[in-house]
Amino acid sequence: MQMTDSVTVHMDASADRVWDLLSDVTRIGEFSPETFEAKWTRGATGPAAGAYFKGHVRRNGIGPVYWTLCRVVTCEPGEEFTFTVLAGNREVNTWGYRIAPAGNGVDVTEFFQLAGNPLLKAYWGVLGRLRGRTNRNGMRTTLERIKAVVEHAA
Repeated sequence: MQMTDSVTVHMDASADRVWDLLSDVTRIGEFSPETFEAKWTRGATGPAAGAYFKGHVRRNGIGPVYWTLCRVVTCEPGEEFTFTVLAGNREVNTWGYRIAPAGNGVDVTEFFQLAGNPLLKAYWGVLGRLRGRTNRNGMRTTLERIKAVVEHAA
């Protein structure tokens, strides 16, 4: 049972321009269909490995609405920004972006990987197909919205 997926979109922009946008979690509300705001927390003021932020989520774009605590796992400017969603001290889901040179721009891949605990495996076994489709559509929407901004600014 695969509890992961990804979407890649080509962008005619520099890796640095894309990186600056996607690693600024305070702008996620402009792009994500589910997370409508985020803020750095626990003393963090910007992207760095180990930094924390909270995301304000409207599940499936309609509700319920809740805050999630996230910790940045990978922070490689121009290459990768990855964070894990936490429930207490437990990792629930890892989300990230990879940027790779391609043609006159970059390919940007957004991905997720659910933690392999038994509760999430049961959830994915029942609702995985539906949630997977929602995640794929959301990732594509997010990347297309980012593309529109970075290409317009180029």
